[in-house]
Amino acid sequence: MKPADIETFYARLAAAMPDPKSELEHTTPYELLVAVVLSAQATDKGVNLATRKLFPVANTPAAIAKLGVEGLEEYIRTIGLYRGKAKNVIALSQILLEQHGGEVPRTREALEALPGVGRKTANVVLNVAFGELTLAVDTHVFRVSNRTTLAPGKDPLEVETHLMKVTPKKYLANAHHYLILHGRYTCVAKKPLCWKCPGYDPCGFKEKKKFAAMKPVDEAPRAILPKGEPAPKPRATAAQAARKPKAKVKAKAAPAAKKPRAKA
Repeated sequence: MKPADIETFYARLAAAMPDPKSELEHTTPYELLVAVVLSAQATDKGVNLATRKLFPVANTPAAIAKLGVEGLEEYIRTIGLYRGKAKNVIALSQILLEQHGGEVPRTREALEALPGVGRKTANVVLNVAFGELTLAVDTHVFRVSNRTTLAPGKDPLEVETHLMKVTPKKYLANAHHYLILHGRYTCVAKKPLCWKCPGYDPCGFKEKKKFAAMKPVDEAPRAILPKGEPAPKPRATAAQAARKPKAKVKAKAAPAAKKPRAKA
């Protein structure tokens, strides 16, 4: 993308998402740190379901360390790789208590020294919890950056470095949210929804016209229905309608002949 296109792309995303936020539920930097560690190879929705039960019981390093590995496992066993994650969360909680006074450190080096915390997790915590101008690159950000030609790179670090160079400073605070949410709900992996992409014009995706043509037939804004009235069923796309076999019309049976009346 050219600099002018990058500016337009971010401006369109910012207009579409005026108040972007992390979808991981948290109220403190520590809760965010735990949630991000748990989210590795798991969905935010799945993590939120677990932490809604965990955080009311234990949401500080001391309280979670007190649970122990087995105790923590009971709350997070619905999350993938929960055993290893439980060990990491207990270990990082103990380090926070012993080395950081129970507080989440505000430097990348100190964060990455914690068990289960890599560069991506550190960037999320620095950006979301402390407002640092960092850009975490997960699978969604990596895909959007390469597909749109915003910041191509062969690995997450190369993409991050590229993004930090080309992203206008006024968008850096929210750039991570813009890109991850755009990748999660619009610029999806298999069939991107180019027909509703706010950044369609500046996007450098070579196949965007092909996917833009896949717009469902009935995509007009839904009207607000009177209370109690059922919503109409969505129509099939043009392609689906073409594939649908036509219903066979049954021939009407001929009326039965009237029997002649017997003579008296």
